[in-house]
Amino acid sequence: MSQLRFGAADVAGVRLGVSPVWETVSSHWALREPVRNAVHLPWIDRARAIVRRPEVAARVGPLVELTGLRRWLPDFLTPPPSRPDVTFDEQLDQIAATGPDVVVRDLLATTRKRPLGAFGQALLVEPAALLPCLVTALRVWYDEAIAPDWPRMRALLEADIAHRAGLLAEQGAGQLFDRLHPTLRWAGDRVVSDDPWRLDFDLGGRGLALNPGVFTGRRVLWNLLEASPPGGTYPVRAVATLWEAVPSAAGDPLARVIGAGRAALLARLDTASTTTDLALRTGMSCGNVSQHLAALHAAGLVSRVRQGRHVLYRGTEAAAVLLRASRGE
Repeated sequence: MSQLRFGAADVAGVRLGVSPVWETVSSHWALREPVRNAVHLPWIDRARAIVRRPEVAARVGPLVELTGLRRWLPDFLTPPPSRPDVTFDEQLDQIAATGPDVVVRDLLATTRKRPLGAFGQALLVEPAALLPCLVTALRVWYDEAIAPDWPRMRALLEADIAHRAGLLAEQGAGQLFDRLHPTLRWAGDRVVSDDPWRLDFDLGGRGLALNPGVFTGRRVLWNLLEASPPGGTYPVRAVATLWEAVPSAAGDPLARVIGAGRAALLARLDTASTTTDLALRTGMSCGNVSQHLAALHAAGLVSRVRQGRHVLYRGTEAAAVLLRASRGE
């Protein structure tokens, strides 16, 4: 069991963001355990083909080694998002600027259960010289395996953040943590996490950066060291919808009334989504999605809210009633 102790400044400093680097790093867990991560099989099949290419395998080797199964990740490799819309390049620059002493400290903290491999050992000895190799590995894997699907991943992550931000605004930090994951509970002045690590952090007025994770399936993961920027990653909501791309069947009763395209959109709007994400998931163009969403919004079946640079759409209660009726529920 772990705990994070909060002061008043820490409660005020709770923030939510998306971390492209986290998805780049943690995706290797899904690649290694496809049965446990069956929800990601469409991505895993593509990623396996990518990592088998010799020119890719050679360059991503350092990242593959540091993300081995049941191996703790060094904190410098997964910096908490500095703001909700932080970019991959910004996070990569942050990693590249990590001081040699921090690299060594964070690597040593990961060896409690498993020793470092060849690259990790070499990085301990020459952190300044070899850190660029790790940065290159991150860049190559992101460009090859994550970037093509990043718009739909980001849309799912941002929809989760919109939901959590609304909960934080309406009911406060205690309810946010109580409902973040079944393994967490708010205990007055601390978050208690039912996990095997026995971490004890005093946030010390630094607040806490939280990010949802596409490839984070079982529990909330924290930074290892109290000296690191406080951060935690929790499993994203509705991950089973991530790789859907099947439009509503023409024989669907609702499709016969409002059209197949609009029925397909309503069926996927149980979580907040962007136009781009909906286009990817339904196979429609962004223009068609926008037209359908405008009509559904005018009919009171879709709500919309701006989150940073994006507009998120979600089905209303009237849409939920309509969907249940079309299914005979």
